[in-house]
Order: sequence, then C-alpha cells, then structure tokens
Amino acid sequence: MQHIEKQFLTTEQIDTLLRTCFNMSDQDKSIVILVDVPDEKLPDSVDWQFRRKFALQWYEQLSQFYGSQKRVKIYYYPNVGANNGDLPTEIYIYTGNSADLNSASLIKKGGCHTVEEILESANIVIAMTQLSATAPLKILGRKHNFRGATMPNFTQPMIPALALDYQKVNKRVMHIKERLDKSISVEYNFSTNNADYQFLADTRNRLAHASSGLMHNAKEVGNLPSGESYIVPYEGEIEGNPSLSRGIIPVQFNEEIVLYKIEQNRACEILSDGEISTKERKMLIDEPAYGNIAELGFGVLDVFGVKPVGSILLDEKLGVHIAFGRSEHFGGIISPASFKKQENVIHIDRVYIPDCQRDIRVRSVIFTYEDGSTEQVLADDKYLF
Repeated sequence: MQHIEKQFLTTEQIDTLLRTCFNMSDQDKSIVILVDVPDEKLPDSVDWQFRRKFALQWYEQLSQFYGSQKRVKIYYYPNVGANNGDLPTEIYIYTGNSADLNSASLIKKGGCHTVEEILESANIVIAMTQLSATAPLKILGRKHNFRGATMPNFTQPMIPALALDYQKVNKRVMHIKERLDKSISVEYNFSTNNADYQFLADTRNRLAHASSGLMHNAKEVGNLPSGESYIVPYEGEIEGNPSLSRGIIPVQFNEEIVLYKIEQNRACEILSDGEISTKERKMLIDEPAYGNIAELGFGVLDVFGVKPVGSILLDEKLGVHIAFGRSEHFGGIISPASFKKQENVIHIDRVYIPDCQRDIRVRSVIFTYEDGSTEQVLADDKYLF
C-alpha cells in the first residue's frame, strides 16, 4: 500500500466510501471533482489550502487506482461569493501548483470548459468547496442525472466522520424522516438565560428529505459527511392557504442573541437590540427573501461520537438546526430569482447545539400529526430515541 500523509485517506478508504455512499458500480464511468478557489474579496486560508490538497489527493489516487475503468477529472472554478449561489457557467482544468491558486490565475492559465458540458456526462460529482454548492448541484443533478456529494468547508478534523457506518446513520435518519412526513407542524421551545421563546413551523403540504450519506438513486445530491433529515416548512404558495409558521426564533451571534419574529414563515421583524440585530434588521429590509424559513433540520451524528469542529457542514449533523433563505433546492419556492441581488442569495443554517449557540437551549421539539396526536422527539437538546 502506498504511503499516505496522516491527515488524508488511503485509496482503499476512498473507494469504500464511494461504493457505500453512491452504490458505485462498474457502470459508473465518470467521476468529477469540483473545487472553488479564492479571490480578492474572499481570500485564501489554511483550511481552504488543505481542501485543495485533499481534493487533489483524491483525484491523483483514484485516477491511478481505477486506471482506464473510470475517468476521474478535477475542475476548478472562481468562488461564487456566497453559499449556495449558482455555479459559474465556466470551470477550468488546471495542471499547475494548486497551493497558491486564485481566481485570476485560474482564468488566465486554466483550460476552460462549460459546467454544462462537464456535468452532462458525469455519473458521480463531488464538490470540495469553500462555499456550499449543494443548492445548485441539486438542481443540476436533476437536469443531468448524476449523483453527487457536496463537502463545503470540509476541514481536516472532519475526516473521521467519513469512516462512519452510513447504513446505521441511515436507519436513524429515516426514523425522523418518517415522522416529519406525517407531521402537520413542529413546535420548538427555546430558552435563553432570561427568557423562553416558541416557534411553530407549518409542515403541511411537504415531505421530508433524508440526507444519510447514501446517494444511491439517480439525481440524488447530498452532503458528506452526512446524517440528517430535514423538511422545508410550508411557505404559503397555495392561493387562499397561507403558511401558519409563526413565533420567535432566537439566534446567538457571539455574545448577542438576535430575536426574529416569524409570521407566515417569514422573519418580518427583529425584536432585539444590538449591533448584529441592527445588521439583521437591515438585511430583512433589503432582502426579504433572506427572512424565509427555508429548512427544519435534525442531525443525528452526535450518538456516533462525532464532535463539533466549528463548520456548519458537520456541526449541523449533530442536532437541531433551522435555516433561512433559499429553499427551492429542497422543494420550496424561494429561489435565486426571489432575491433582489444575486450576491445576497443564501441558505444559512443556525445550529442549536451548545458549541454553536451556548446560551440557547432547545427545551423541547414536538411533532403534531394529522390525527391530532403529538410526539415529543427532543428534550433539553437530546433526542428521545
């Protein structure tokens, strides 16, 4: 076996991961790896450099391992400026040193291809990017029939999470999905150091999604590492049937807790005061779509011993999270066209675990079903199953 740097995976580990997660077979002939690169507005970082090296390692090892059996290609593109923004129309082959690669040098020296040209013939697409490409790749996966995994802001401490038994992860994820599918509402009860808040999410007219790390079906795109079930709240698109989502959602930014008043599934007002509250109030005025409640997520990896690492990609898989903004990639109605400025297009998760929001506790989460029965699934930040 070849020598592999400690922070990376062996070829055999990567192959096992791909076969497990994608049910990869001999019929899958094309694997595409996508990597975004920094620019002046979004400068490079140690983690970003690691990710480019990590992606290149996968490309080099898999190319050698599969030989002529599979085409493995790696493409780079200028970062799009925001999480879940649409991909650029052009991506690039780059054979130079990627350690110091940036958008300007990529465009100048890279070999240009259209993203449509590359993805239409791909069977498996893996995006190791700084900014999440989950939303656009879900849309493109449906169009071009590939399976995909997105690994936004993947960092070295996350590597052990790639070695989980994803069949067991899937079982736990499906436990939640089946209940979300039957629910008509989800009630959250939060507490902070000095107050309690309630948010009721309308889950009528929606089905949940399972993101368990198993992307076995055509057109499936999900996160790696993975382990969550999620649903888009009803957004009121049926005429005469407004969304019933309402209440107050607290979100902690450093020392400040921002209070979002929700009516008809939109954050319509900021009830708190402070520097961040002022910024969020302005954002809601400038971009009303930012206030859309886009996702109710339930991560399950905490019971597998996975610890938070300070990145949304992994941390959201450890517990309850609520997202704001874009939702159409999950089956909702808020798309990039819903935003006034394309640079403001965003889907942003707020994760309710102590390491992410230390002064906010989720005291309970209660599902209500069509027959009027209820089921509490969480108490004091811990699942009851």
